[in-house]
Amino acid sequence: MEIAGVIIGLLLGSYLLGALPFGYWVGRWRGVNLFTVGSGNIGATNAGRVLGWPYGLLVFVLDCAKGAIPPLVVVSLYQAGLNQAVEPLMASLLQVGAAASAFLGHLYPVYLNFRGGKGIATGAGTVLVLAPLAAAGALCVWGMTVLVSRYVSVASLLAAVTLLTIHLSLAPEPWSSSQWPLNLYLLFGVILVFVKHRKNLLRLWQGQENRLGDWPMRHVLLRVFHLVAVGMWFGGAFFFNFLAAPAIFRSFEEVVRSAPSDRTAYMPLVPPEAPEEQKKALASALAGSAVGPIFPLYFALQMGCAALALLTALSWWNGGGIHRWRVIVIGIAAAGVLIGWPLSEYVSELRLARFSDDPLTAQAAQSAFGVWHGYSLFLSLITTVLAGVCLILAAWLPYETSKSKFDVFDSMKNQ
Repeated sequence: MEIAGVIIGLLLGSYLLGALPFGYWVGRWRGVNLFTVGSGNIGATNAGRVLGWPYGLLVFVLDCAKGAIPPLVVVSLYQAGLNQAVEPLMASLLQVGAAASAFLGHLYPVYLNFRGGKGIATGAGTVLVLAPLAAAGALCVWGMTVLVSRYVSVASLLAAVTLLTIHLSLAPEPWSSSQWPLNLYLLFGVILVFVKHRKNLLRLWQGQENRLGDWPMRHVLLRVFHLVAVGMWFGGAFFFNFLAAPAIFRSFEEVVRSAPSDRTAYMPLVPPEAPEEQKKALASALAGSAVGPIFPLYFALQMGCAALALLTALSWWNGGGIHRWRVIVIGIAAAGVLIGWPLSEYVSELRLARFSDDPLTAQAAQSAFGVWHGYSLFLSLITTVLAGVCLILAAWLPYETSKSKFDVFDSMKNQ
């Protein structure tokens, strides 16, 4: 009974905290009713647009804090002794329940007759505690989308989808007993964010959605981020495909041939009389085991660079000519990364299957490995070359700072 009272009090307190309408109060403090100006929303975006960016930042921080505090309180209570009274699943449900209560409080605050904001800042506060890595990725997507498009609504929707996608991708067992409460919270949170942005979606469709104003530093940042993205993309691909991977495979061939040696702790790897073919197969397997764990990180970096390069390049699409070719080349190279990622994983599976205890499986894998490995190498080569072309094209980046003629989103709005 005592635990039940703590749980009820915690959920109710989380809702009441999340329902605190900081945006409305800050607006009233400045003599403005945010419900009647701008987009009519009491969130940080409208507060910044109407009152100025310092007040918008203040509202964002306050709304974010009221989302982060409830799950942090649950963690503190659990560590202080609640873990002795509840099961891990119940603890997960309680933490997610506190976050969801704060989130719903912001969306439907009792203090304002259940008329609240859209939940982006408060939701961000909850996920920064519950899923920090996914939240960091979503925050990056939000920032880059705002920088490129100046549509906060589009950035918020993309960030919500990114958050769920990254979290499900990183979780080894996303629907295990300890994970499903958080997954359901993120899923329903994304749905609610889209529901609360339905008017924004309609205005986007009609070309009437509000945007942030342009500023000179934005164009500088676009060029900086684009250069960093294509530079890391080409540099990482070139280093891995032409320097690191070949060196690793050559090194393991030498290790197998010279074993036992100091590099094998003077342990024999194969019998001295083993045929050369067997030694090559062992060297390939060992090199594959060393390179295999790098592939997820390598392709994640490549995909991140490709997405950043493509997003920034879209800002210059309306410049025509080389600016459109830049987008096309980046798009083709990004498609190569998307195809190459699962292909490399399949090749890694075939590499291991060649040594299966089942002769038929080993023979089939041996036959298929050479073909698919060749496809993988060829695709990596093409992608690296295209990334190099993207880097070369960066020499012709536009230097417009006061006009928006390069911005594809401006032309979309005017159509």
